[in-house]
Amino acid sequence: MQKITILGASGRMGCANIRAISQIEGAQLYSGIERDGADAIGKDASVIAGLEASGVLITSDIDAALSGSDAIIDFTVPQVSIEYAKRAHKLGLVHVIGTTGWTQEQDDQIANLSGNGRIVKSGNMSMGVNLLENLVKKAAAALPDDFDIEVLEMHHRMKMDAPSGTALMLGEAAAEGRDIDLADNAVRSRDGITGARETGTIGFATLRGGTVIGDHSVIFAGSYERIEIKHHAQDRSVFANGAIRASLWAQDKAPGLYSMADVLGL
Repeated sequence: MQKITILGASGRMGCANIRAISQIEGAQLYSGIERDGADAIGKDASVIAGLEASGVLITSDIDAALSGSDAIIDFTVPQVSIEYAKRAHKLGLVHVIGTTGWTQEQDDQIANLSGNGRIVKSGNMSMGVNLLENLVKKAAAALPDDFDIEVLEMHHRMKMDAPSGTALMLGEAAAEGRDIDLADNAVRSRDGITGARETGTIGFATLRGGTVIGDHSVIFAGSYERIEIKHHAQDRSVFANGAIRASLWAQDKAPGLYSMADVLGL
């Protein structure tokens, strides 16, 4: 039985992760962590998530929460994820990171911290999105350069980063399929008189509004035909289920940095 610690245990993803643990064999809710002063401190984590009481009380005592734990599930912010990656590195824990909004420097820090622990990091933990990533890479490789690539995403009004981590993940897949560097070919915004679209670029469009969990489309637009590959997340459970399964998968793996593509064998 893998003993799992949930970061941000009273948040939307924290609660989704707790519910997922209750439904997946081999996973056990061990501890839940919240920031100092949070209203949920001292409350039963399972009750907060809408389940029957488990006796696991949410705490801000990080050392106590991680003592005896096997794994950390983390959908926070990059700075927090890096601090917990340091702890996971020191303790040899599995660390599943669904955090988005990374800089290249922060990505490099995470990679350097994977030497002792097992880190599974992905812009999206959904099995469907990771299959979509694989299909986008294959389509980009198969289609000629005169098929323009556009990545469209929409999320709820409270999302902090843009484009989403998933959109960037899909853009990277398209760039890899085309054998180009995304950083040199991405168009993140268009405003005013921008001129004709440059062949070979990968465009991003970002929408925010309402309570949308996550919609992503990759459009391959050619002359007189268009191919669209889409994914619509209807509940956060798809991310939580993927995260818990990734944590269980990584338990007996060698130390290193893994992705959901590794977990799914893609």
